Amino acid sequence: MQTPKKTSQRVRVRARRPGPHSGFTYIGLLILVAAMGLALTVVAQVWQTRQLRDKEEELLFVGAEIRSAIGRFIASTGRYPQSLEDLLKDPAYPGVRRSLRKIYRDPMTGRPDWVLVKPDGNTVLGVHSMSDAQPLKQSGFSLANQGFEAKEQYSEWVFLAHAVQRNGAATTPAATQEPGAANNFDPVPQPLDDGGAGLGRTGPRVRR
Repeated sequence: MQTPKKTSQRVRVRARRPGPHSGFTYIGLLILVAAMGLALTVVAQVWQTRQLRDKEEELLFVGAEIRSAIGRFIASTGRYPQSLEDLLKDPAYPGVRRSLRKIYRDPMTGRPDWVLVKPDGNTVLGVHSMSDAQPLKQSGFSLANQGFEAKEQYSEWVFLAHAVQRNGAATTPAATQEPGAANNFDPVPQPLDDGGAGLGRTGPRVRR
């Protein structure tokens, strides 16, 4: 006859034995965790891509604003600006005479560190970003920005106030340079093409 003590010990031993499906449950839990991790990775990649595309659209908008402001400055004064600050207040006039509301930050760097296109080292003809990252957008640009297609770096998106031609073909100046550095090219001013980006144009939200 078994004593109550031995019977309780056997019951406890049986209770600790793994069931026939415990291994499958553990594997299923691992698969679930892996699937959740993969889903979070995909969501993060989609979010980063969306953020980058928003920055690209902002860069196109801000670059067009600066390009248009340079064109307005030239039309108003008959000369090129010597800095972006000239677009905020023309030093030739005593009052406030603005061609641009503010010097926007470059969406790709988060700073107003635009590289100035200065063919003669003095007058500003356009701007471009310092970023050497590869753009997601490779096609589908507006007429004013068709030269940006298939570029390998954002710094190659050069926003010029006037078309630049050499040997009868439209070109853009070299993009790799320090802020304010001169480009080695001979600009030939053509009719101003601001891409329809005036001060009153509605565009993507620009970070303040």
